[in-house]
Amino acid sequence: MARIKEFFKSFAHAFRGLKYAIINERNFQNELLVAIIAFGAMLYYRVTRLETIVIITMVMAVLVMEMLNTIVERIIDILKPSVHPYARLIKDLMAASVLLTSIMALIIGLVIFIPYVF
Repeated sequence: MARIKEFFKSFAHAFRGLKYAIINERNFQNELLVAIIAFGAMLYYRVTRLETIVIITMVMAVLVMEMLNTIVERIIDILKPSVHPYARLIKDLMAASVLLTSIMALIIGLVIFIPYVF
């Protein structure tokens, strides 16, 4: 019984983290809006099963990268409250990781949706 309780408790922690990102992180909110639009387009254009899998994977990749970026930023803020050159570099590298993932998602989204639109 205790194992089941711990199992569901871990979900509560996960949903609390997700709620934090949705409420407090503007970039996450923006990316979530784009995700909703992508899912709407996916349903509207009735994309193939493979395209659906790719779209869901890319949307989730962007959201996960944004959460990882937030995690690293918070850890750095705790460990190095003063601006250290390496702290800034790490934050910039994490932001670049989110950017590259977003660019990849955009390109893949265009490759999938352009034939349906035109």
